[in-house]
Amino acid sequence: MSSTSARMRVVVISLGGTIASVNSTSPGAGTMVTPQLGARDLVNEISQLGDVADIDTVAFRTVPSGNLTFADLVALAAEIKHYFSNGADGVVVTQGTDTIEETSFALDLLVHDPHPVVVTGAMRNPTMAGHDGPANVLGAVQVAASPAAMGLGTLVVFNDEIHAARFVRKTHATSTATFRSPSAGPIGWVIEGEPRILFRLSHLDEVNVGVGDHVPPVALFTVTLGDDDRILGQVASLGYRGLIIEAFGAGHVPEWLVGALQELAHSLPVVLTSRTGAGEVLSNTYGFPGSESDLLSRGIVSAGLLDGRKARVFLSLWLAAGNDPTGAKTAFDRLNASLTSFER
Repeated sequence: MSSTSARMRVVVISLGGTIASVNSTSPGAGTMVTPQLGARDLVNEISQLGDVADIDTVAFRTVPSGNLTFADLVALAAEIKHYFSNGADGVVVTQGTDTIEETSFALDLLVHDPHPVVVTGAMRNPTMAGHDGPANVLGAVQVAASPAAMGLGTLVVFNDEIHAARFVRKTHATSTATFRSPSAGPIGWVIEGEPRILFRLSHLDEVNVGVGDHVPPVALFTVTLGDDDRILGQVASLGYRGLIIEAFGAGHVPEWLVGALQELAHSLPVVLTSRTGAGEVLSNTYGFPGSESDLLSRGIVSAGLLDGRKARVFLSLWLAAGNDPTGAKTAFDRLNASLTSFER
């Protein structure tokens, strides 16, 4: 990349998704849309970008976001680090919204650079009236090019709201206001083209995450009324290296699951989260069998403020770095300490 001015330099990297989807030319597909546009196509649609920054574009993947893998994200993180080391001031990643809450958090863990990484997408594809992709890309570039976003880690910009990757969730199947941060709210907004940061988050501690030969599989199990332990009994034999439990409320499971969970905790990390998607699991309030205090006393690890999906991302990448599984509690405790470090 090169630039002849002192203007901010932002790299827009596309992965596919709804924001890049147009009518398919595949036989038999009719008028249904599929991801086909690259970053250059998306940027060319937005004339105002020239007033914000010098833009470079990279078509990294062109897939539905559900097809992204940890290997893709590790490669993407390496690509982002390359552009930062070559003078980029910010990076914008466009992708499908289905996995933004997971991919943005993975990038938050993998990219340790003060320059902003901003993830965005669209709920309405380019063939629809009111397509929201251009506005979201413009807002994302405005944030990525802003000194105010320095040191905040990976962000999600959508519908003119600025969310921290560690808190954001997709909360509605079709609404353009789908992204919310139930535990903290947005950390800011884009107003008249300028990011307004309400409060600042500390960058995540550099907990040892990454990839050796592969990313070990980690299972995610959501507890529901009347569940039994048949699925839990298969976790170890199926080759999973960790288990995330999305428990009732503040960290509770039926008492008849306790034995299976304790047995699993002897051989692999079992991590407790809440299926509610907001708040954090308790540690010493309830004392019945299957309560949070009972489970933690049996070697199960608290995910603290992380929801199930983000806990799975973290445990997967932490195990991939070759860390000793018995250190999972220390790793989650350390991560949670930096998750909740705010500056007013």
